[in-house]
Amino acid sequence: MTHLFVCEKMIDPYIVAIDSTLLKAKGHLWHKSSMIKGIVPRSGIIDTDARWGFSHTKGWVFGYKLHMISSTGLTTIVPLAADFTTGNVQDNQMYNPMTSSMTTTTTTIPDEKICYMIGDCGYDDQKLYDLSINRGFELICPVQRYEHTTPADRLELIQFYESELGQAIYSWRSKSIEPLIEHLKSVFRIDPLPVRGYQKAAGIVLLSVLLYQILVYYNYKTRRNQEPKAIKHMLCS
Repeated sequence: MTHLFVCEKMIDPYIVAIDSTLLKAKGHLWHKSSMIKGIVPRSGIIDTDARWGFSHTKGWVFGYKLHMISSTGLTTIVPLAADFTTGNVQDNQMYNPMTSSMTTTTTTIPDEKICYMIGDCGYDDQKLYDLSINRGFELICPVQRYEHTTPADRLELIQFYESELGQAIYSWRSKSIEPLIEHLKSVFRIDPLPVRGYQKAAGIVLLSVLLYQILVYYNYKTRRNQEPKAIKHMLCS
């Protein structure tokens, strides 16, 4: 689907965004103390595959995580890659496989490549900066300043992020992937999840992302209407 979006000039992959969102598991909570002891107090009504994850906006959530890369800019905002994990998997752990699938897709299309990947502070990891450069693009995200000593390479990252250009690039995150994730959750009602178990939850969430991609493409080809609300209307009808 991403290959189609790029070939049809529906998106410009010059700047893309990466993010994740926690999705609440169906049923009752499995408290950490009971989880450590292997005690399931309410068998059958607790999703024992789910795990606790932390978000700066939501706090602690018992459930799963949708990891996603999306387009940005003035063109169609659409999911380009997605993966699904338990809630305890850190964002930086998924950066390698997520970006690998993206670069494989875009490098096969002449004159269309990723130059910047924007993410939140969860991706502030030197290994990820180096990995990005090796794949032909730059990772732009808030960079943590060390209290006493900051290496020269991190100072360069901080200076670029805080520059006028860096802030202009990063500003697309709040106008693209953040509202897209909320729109997906609203359209497909996947938060909280309607099923228990990792396999079932992953199936519903990833199929929702694929269906959204298909509907965006169909809507573009038949109506040339890029309004996100049209997708919800198409599903309802």
